[in-house]
Amino acid sequence: MATRLLIALLSLLLCIGAHAQMRQAAEPELRELLQRTVAQADSFQDRFDAEVWLLDMSTRLKRFIPDDRERLNLLRLVHLEASKAGLRPDLVIALIHAESHFNRFAISSVGAQGMMQVMPFWKAELGRPQDNLTDNATNLRYGCTILSFYLRKENGDLNRALARYNGSLGKLSYSSKVVGFWHDFWYVKP
Repeated sequence: MATRLLIALLSLLLCIGAHAQMRQAAEPELRELLQRTVAQADSFQDRFDAEVWLLDMSTRLKRFIPDDRERLNLLRLVHLEASKAGLRPDLVIALIHAESHFNRFAISSVGAQGMMQVMPFWKAELGRPQDNLTDNATNLRYGCTILSFYLRKENGDLNRALARYNGSLGKLSYSSKVVGFWHDFWYVKP
């Protein structure tokens, strides 16, 4: 009995060691890219937080955005713009999941554009007709600012703020979808 347990334990340790070596050596380009992205991520309190969040979210987002560079750049922008607007970055990712399924060129049936599906009339309202809503940085700045405003207007009521964002105030289907994506795929414990 003790011999079997010892053999099983040694086998497990060998497998773990081999797996760790495979993971470390498998993608040096991704490691370098992640290091550069962390260095540019000025919205994080410290480097360790940046590394942990970016790696965790990058792993979750890979099935939607396979390109490492594109994925990490989007995550850095989401964290930056969400932080500026006082929003949780994981909530913003859930909203993007619901709105555009991470397609920066998405256009809705009513004309909303980009990942966060921002209505183009906002460009005229701001006197910025040159802004490109399919540019992720621009789209995220607009979208995060709008959502943050609605959260304040609704005194922190996420369901009502999301419904306002979507133009469906009084209905729960949209906010339920976003909150569902948030809790099922993107939520990160604070």
